Amino acid sequence: MSEDQTRFEAMFGEHFDTVLRFVAARAEAEVAKDVTAETFLAAWRAFDRVPPQPRAWLLAVARRKLVDHYRGAGRRDVLANRLGAGAVTAAADHADGVAERDRVRAAFAALRPADQELLRLLAWDGLTRAEAAQVLGCNSASFAVRLHRARRRLRAALDDPDVPPPGAATALLDTLEAQ
Repeated sequence: MSEDQTRFEAMFGEHFDTVLRFVAARAEAEVAKDVTAETFLAAWRAFDRVPPQPRAWLLAVARRKLVDHYRGAGRRDVLANRLGAGAVTAAADHADGVAERDRVRAAFAALRPADQELLRLLAWDGLTRAEAAQVLGCNSASFAVRLHRARRRLRAALDDPDVPPPGAATALLDTLEAQ
């Protein structure tokens, strides 16, 4: 076994679950598995460019692969509509009956996609600010400004009277404040 293969297997073993969890938070299970596999294939092909601390690099690759997947799915949906097949819509999850969870979801959904992604990287994926900035392809100063603005918009959405009342939303804000 070559040294590169040994190092790759060690990286794969250490970061596979992190990458899969990152993608699974943004996509269906089967898509998450495919995108994770594509991410590690890309890492193997560009192994000489993988940094010594590869977590943020792998998540940035996974994010781009996921964007590529959705872009392709969008093209397929357009084609299906042209052919008269119509797009398939996902069924609503009726288990989300808790008012607080609905409130947080509604506030989060009211945010711009860029704000959502930034907050997911910190609160759900547990990245540091530096790692999240690397995943998003920006410098630390730009990331700090984007984070400040995203937090402000989330607070405003949570204070919106059209969004259901408080509770676990405080935990999300506390997590984000600690970052």
